[in-house]
Amino acid sequence: MLALLLAAALVQTPLNIGGRVAPTPEGAYAFGWPGVYFEGRFTGPSVEVRVDPGAEHLALSVDGVRKTEIVAPGRLSLKLDDLGPGPHVVRLDKLTESQTGSARFEGFFVEKGRALPATTRPRRIEFIGDSHTVGYGVRSTSRDCTEEQVHDLTDTSLAFGPILAGRLDADYRIEAFSGRGVVRNYNGVAPGEPLPVLLPRLIPGQGEPRIAAGDPWKPDVVVVGLGTNDFSTPLHAGEAWTDEAALRHDYRETYVAFVQGLKASRPGARVFLIAGDTFAEDVAEVADRTGAKAVRITDMDRGACHWHPSVADQKMMADKLEAAIRVTP
Repeated sequence: MLALLLAAALVQTPLNIGGRVAPTPEGAYAFGWPGVYFEGRFTGPSVEVRVDPGAEHLALSVDGVRKTEIVAPGRLSLKLDDLGPGPHVVRLDKLTESQTGSARFEGFFVEKGRALPATTRPRRIEFIGDSHTVGYGVRSTSRDCTEEQVHDLTDTSLAFGPILAGRLDADYRIEAFSGRGVVRNYNGVAPGEPLPVLLPRLIPGQGEPRIAAGDPWKPDVVVVGLGTNDFSTPLHAGEAWTDEAALRHDYRETYVAFVQGLKASRPGARVFLIAGDTFAEDVAEVADRTGAKAVRITDMDRGACHWHPSVADQKMMADKLEAAIRVTP
């Protein structure tokens, strides 16, 4: 049974946090990147979650079973009852993409039972990308979507990153932003703010706060999928590149430096670069020059909103990446 509760003096569970969050002075966490999740463990028949989703949609699960989706704004305390004695794992997943603003998580709380140490997994994977990594409109069975439908039908939990992490028993972070590229964004929008510029941010739509130096979260694997937006639309007058050849040269040189920086700041991590149809040769060169592994992704049906990857495409991408990761030392 679900019930809205008044605040109570309960015991807060330790947390396993997947994704970047910005701690608040009150002890809560602001979060905005796609696919952020919070996990807690406890014994007892009930658990309460306190959260303000803002404009985001969130999924609340217990023991791997989705109990409800939170889709209305406003701070709430939500209790799940009749769970049995446990132990249990409670999890809150962010489904939608934040272009601006953020949601706020205050914690999981138990009353008739006790908090347990947080869940940990043996591997960590970081996913850096664009709308394909976000799971843009992936719940849609039509390519024609309004802006509101794109928001409501985006579900990062159905994207290749969480699928792959689940297969490999890995915790994960996702730093992805629809429409962004390595040097150029979709249709030339937001010049000077491609994904590498956004990457240090704790909240993607806000310049501050930024990731602290010496961030202790170190991945074993990094998957980067960037390039679709650099090349999917023609150059316009006034952009930084005189022609496509200049754009591709800048893409390759900047991407090489970006991957080298990732490897330096994430020592020991294996890096995999997704190579799409329009930039496969460029990615192959970047991989050769950096020691990364290029993974070719092609033949998608693109049946989701605005010709984005469908649920089937997302599973196929996870298949391709899993195969590459398992055979690459």
